[in-house]
Amino acid sequence: MNSTPRRLRSLLFAPAVRPDLLRKMPRTGADAIVIDLEDATPPNAKAEGRANLNEVAPELINQIAVYVRVNDDSTEWHDDDLDAIPPGLRGIVVPKIETVGALDALQARLADRGLDDLVLIGGIETALGVADARPLLAHPVVDVAYFGAEDFVADMGGVRTPHNAEVQYARSQVALAGRLAEKLVIDQIVADFRDDDRCDRECREARALGYGGKLCIHPAQVAIAHAAFTPSEEEVDRARRMLAAYEEATAGGVASIAFEGQMVDEPVAVQARRILSLAEDG
Repeated sequence: MNSTPRRLRSLLFAPAVRPDLLRKMPRTGADAIVIDLEDATPPNAKAEGRANLNEVAPELINQIAVYVRVNDDSTEWHDDDLDAIPPGLRGIVVPKIETVGALDALQARLADRGLDDLVLIGGIETALGVADARPLLAHPVVDVAYFGAEDFVADMGGVRTPHNAEVQYARSQVALAGRLAEKLVIDQIVADFRDDDRCDRECREARALGYGGKLCIHPAQVAIAHAAFTPSEEEVDRARRMLAAYEEATAGGVASIAFEGQMVDEPVAVQARRILSLAEDG
């Protein structure tokens, strides 16, 4: 049985219609890859994508964690996608989850097909999904979630900008829902894969919000995501020294200390412990 991953700093997508690219994915160093039957596979090539999934996935599963993104349950392709999932995958990515009732039905469909041991990553990427993110992420069928900014802005009728003001609320809502459900959440894509600076900025913003990783659409984004979501040696060293000083003080009955110009009390210590936990996961 697959277990829910403790980290997914990078979740790298590749089109199911490009078996040549899929076979190169293990070389990218991504924490996991997604064979995409949804947006990256055009409507007239869904059957071809499913055939490629079954041909290529068995070659990859011993090299890297492999997921498949199916089409959502409002489409004519959803059930065929589920029927085509080969053995050995780590999990399934389901886009545009919106209602608890639909998740109940999805849970039953997966169980009927013997797929209920797969890790399920649910996409929060519509207005309704963001509005109801808390009960959706709390649903037992959802193991991990991601925020999809492009679809969300399209659903809102808004305008996508490089500075993310239009998704600030939604992005925070999904992070908060993930925290309350105690589930890992993964941040939006950067569509311009040539903009390394934006990717780095967004990754660091996302980590500050509580996200654990980044959706990647190009191999060049993987290293950027890993650098942002993995604490640096300097962060780890400072966290260790801070905690040592703080714990010595609390053992003596002192609730807060000054450490290198910073006031340290329990909330700050919790953040330091989180840094050490992330470093251990690495």
